[in-house]
Amino acid sequence: MPVKPGKCYRHLGGPAYTRREFVDGVPPPRVTFFDMGNPGADFPVEVSLVAKEQGQIRHNALEAARMAANRLLERVAGRQNYHLKIRLYPHHILRDHPMAIGAGADRVSEGMRLAFGRPIGTAVRIKADQKLMTVRVPEQFLPLAKEALERAASKLPLRWRMVVERKVQSSTPSSS
Repeated sequence: MPVKPGKCYRHLGGPAYTRREFVDGVPPPRVTFFDMGNPGADFPVEVSLVAKEQGQIRHNALEAARMAANRLLERVAGRQNYHLKIRLYPHHILRDHPMAIGAGADRVSEGMRLAFGRPIGTAVRIKADQKLMTVRVPEQFLPLAKEALERAASKLPLRWRMVVERKVQSSTPSSS
């Protein structure tokens, strides 16, 4: 069965459904890595993708955004010159009640009566002004980090903005 479009799952409806220990058959999230690049390095510039509104992001959209951003950063900057971090984990379990279609479906299907649904995937629930992804880079790769996050944002639902933060270099006073 094909995947429904993101507009079917982008808005929040009811409380979060996260208790995996009570749900059978939850597929694992598609996101494979949450830290990419060089996490141990000390980079002076941090660019974050911040949500303008609340909503849900399916795990396959999150993985597509991660791949788009990481591919550009790794190809142009090299693996040692950036750190890309996905800050949220897809905990919310999405359910779907598949409807029977075709000839004779009205005799087979129960319609929407007691339509709780089976687990079909997971999603991230994000609030307004919450960070989803962060890229830390040297100063010379700031335009590249912005381009990578723009490509990632094009794969995601909702509206986004970028926040650039620079680390202040502290000078230690010498005692004479």
